[in-house]
Amino acid sequence: MAKLEIKDVHKSFGKNHVVKGINLSIGDGEFLCLLGPSGCGKTTLLRMIAGLTETDEGQIIINGKDMTDLPPDKRSNGMVFQNYALFPHMTVEQNIAYGLKRHRVPKDETKRRVQFGLEMVRLEGLGKRYPRELSGGQQQRVALARALVMNPDLLLLDEPLSNLDAKLRKEMRLEIRNIQKKLNVTTIFVTHDQEEALTMADTIAIMNGGVVEQLGSPLEMYEHPNTQFVASFIGGTNLIEGEVVTSEGNAVTVRCGKTMLRGLTNNTLTPGQKVITSQRPERLRLHANGETGGNCVRGKITTRVYLGASIRFVVEDEEGRNIIVDLPINEDLEIYKTGAPCFVIWDSDDCHVLDS
Repeated sequence: MAKLEIKDVHKSFGKNHVVKGINLSIGDGEFLCLLGPSGCGKTTLLRMIAGLTETDEGQIIINGKDMTDLPPDKRSNGMVFQNYALFPHMTVEQNIAYGLKRHRVPKDETKRRVQFGLEMVRLEGLGKRYPRELSGGQQQRVALARALVMNPDLLLLDEPLSNLDAKLRKEMRLEIRNIQKKLNVTTIFVTHDQEEALTMADTIAIMNGGVVEQLGSPLEMYEHPNTQFVASFIGGTNLIEGEVVTSEGNAVTVRCGKTMLRGLTNNTLTPGQKVITSQRPERLRLHANGETGGNCVRGKITTRVYLGASIRFVVEDEEGRNIIVDLPINEDLEIYKTGAPCFVIWDSDDCHVLDS
């Protein structure tokens, strides 16, 4: 049985239909990321799961029970907000114990769970401090401990890392994921950061305009996007417009101006149909003389940028399109200077053909 089932859930604010008939099923112990741009409905969906926002239509079922009309305190969820929502006049221990006291958990059990929470988030010895005496990362850990000590059916996190600096964000991604795995708590994590989703999630639901555009593992999302939006939102990509020439099974030939490209598709396509090809910059290669057997485009290097582990080249092809190529720094790249002619090469397996 699924831990959480979302059945045809809708939500509007006035004339703004922000969640449009979403259906999701989340397994016990699964880590799901709701990923998408601002305004796509991901936080509204999370708040409906938490009971903080009422649904207009549909059902929210937790552990086989319909929770749609129940208030937050009847749902056994733990929630971590973007701003942590700590009580400034309470110590760390008091903040962590707040929910336990409201649920009248016995003092000895409360003390035990608070100590467990401090150890789980590595804040032993800081229980007597106040939030103002903690760093942003430590405050985030307190909020996480406060949610976890309630032994929630669902752990709900609404962009909890957005207020942290880049280095701390990466550390906390691993911290949260390790804790989640250790406790095996079913977790729903809202973010607009695709790197967070790729590194943390078992499953990603990419939302756009109030609907789920694609649901799958991080690998599936990156390697096999179903739509132009998914391809461009998850990682960088080169998009080239074209028209289907032949389509046999999942193998497609596309005419892109004067260029013929061969690629793969997850969709049913017909000759003459307008499409978009998507190719990841790190899957492309540069060659001085061109190659046969794959996709090959002639062009000129207009930009060369050092990125640390790689060098990014922008190549303007003969039809005026800019193609981004990321090559590992350990390759012999000195021949590829700004202004130099070159060929961009990539395999058909790395050319994803999408509906336009």
